[in-house]
Amino acid sequence: MCALRKTYPGGVEAVKGIDFEVAAGEVFGLLGPNGAGKSTTIGMLTTTIAPTSGSARVAGFDVASEPLAARRVSSVVFQEAVVDRGLTGRRNLDIHARLWGVNLREAAARIDELAETLGLSELLDRPVGSYSGGERRRLEIVRALVSRPRVLFLDEPTVGLDPRIRHELLDAIAAQRSREEVTILLTTHYLDEAEQLADRVALLREGEIVREGTPAELTGGAEDTEIRYRRDGKEVVIRTSEPTKTLNELTSQALAEGRELDDLVVRRPTLEDVYLLLTEQAAE
Repeated sequence: MCALRKTYPGGVEAVKGIDFEVAAGEVFGLLGPNGAGKSTTIGMLTTTIAPTSGSARVAGFDVASEPLAARRVSSVVFQEAVVDRGLTGRRNLDIHARLWGVNLREAAARIDELAETLGLSELLDRPVGSYSGGERRRLEIVRALVSRPRVLFLDEPTVGLDPRIRHELLDAIAAQRSREEVTILLTTHYLDEAEQLADRVALLREGEIVREGTPAELTGGAEDTEIRYRRDGKEVVIRTSEPTKTLNELTSQALAEGRELDDLVVRRPTLEDVYLLLTEQAAE
């Protein structure tokens, strides 16, 4: 992707010339709040939105000049459900497989395999209208994977789900990824999702990439580790770039004074801390 840009009528710049590459088999996260440009980026990469300028390739195919080829090697799970609630889960998947030209026998085996991995085997012959929100999202993911795409786009796949169902779905995605190699581009405003799934992430703010790297690299460059404890009934807060050394010094001091470190809490930086820090800096 090179200098990809999208300006909507009226001069609204949704994406402002972003650049990134995703390696085969990698999970890459685009993080940011609503309005950061995540879904517009996905729209351009899935050929549903025309870029204003710049270029992008999906599995080697240019999304502007080779849109059909780019679509053939990719699948997308949209924010909004696209399955037919009046049909059974299996019928939805059968139709999708036919549309993508998947051999019928291969499609049947593939559907059973994916349904087992994502915990839908007992639900496939029920109407989708009877599914819970989390079950529908699982079906959407199975649907997207039936054609064995080289690239899978997940556009905020857990939006609207309660925390328990959200984490169950993330576990299911991680389990499927461990079974076969597929490149995944994930957009989300839940930073814990990126920490759980992504190999690398890009933090977006107002259509621009603020920073890019692995979750460990990004959190390693954040503000210092925070250590909290109580002394003489008062809370003491220390921020340090050397938490092990600091804890050893505090422990030695406490032992020398014949006391204990009460209510000790060590809090390391998270991606949320990084995002807040970097977006604040970008706004200055």
